[in-house]
Amino acid sequence: MSDASEIRILLVDDHPLVRDGLRARLEAAPRLRVVGEAGSSQEAIEQAGACQPDLVLMDINMKGGSGIEATARLLQHYPGVAVLVLSMHDKPEYVTQAIQAGARGYVLKDAPGKDIVLAIDTVMGGGIYYSAALARQLASPAASSDLLTAREQEVLEHIAGGQSNKQIARALELSVRTVETHRLNIKRKLGIEGQAELIRFAVQRAENRGYT
Repeated sequence: MSDASEIRILLVDDHPLVRDGLRARLEAAPRLRVVGEAGSSQEAIEQAGACQPDLVLMDINMKGGSGIEATARLLQHYPGVAVLVLSMHDKPEYVTQAIQAGARGYVLKDAPGKDIVLAIDTVMGGGIYYSAALARQLASPAASSDLLTAREQEVLEHIAGGQSNKQIARALELSVRTVETHRLNIKRKLGIEGQAELIRFAVQRAENRGYT
């Protein structure tokens, strides 16, 4: 960042009017500065190199390739850049694909401006952010299964059973450090903050799936 508190943003959307509106909403907030715009996935990658943003606000539906594909390609070139998807689509499969591509959050286009700013702050702070409506959908067992690897789902089942990291490591023949990493990845993918919330989610998921 050029300033300790400034967040440099690249807007990616194939509609100029949408980009104009986003720019106005974002630049009304202190610390946020739009440093570039792109209307296609290829242009997004080119602009990321030219503008060196801290965060890319990425649409999904664009000419010449989807924003999900663009996210994966962009992060291959610039792994230090955070990507936040801003889309009109609220289907869990889009969210799943975006997170798997490396996006750090997913916000709906009809979200209030303050929610978009909160999402940017959350992502730049190292967290992950979903619009509230999406977060409720992602709490379902089916959605969490799509987001998590098979090993992460196994760890989650053991967490639901009240086992400690050491007990999980012994049961799955893993190191304790590996189990801790799986826990962190589960929380990151599902937007879960603390250990208590993780345990509640694991227990609820197990009950819904008939494991308890």
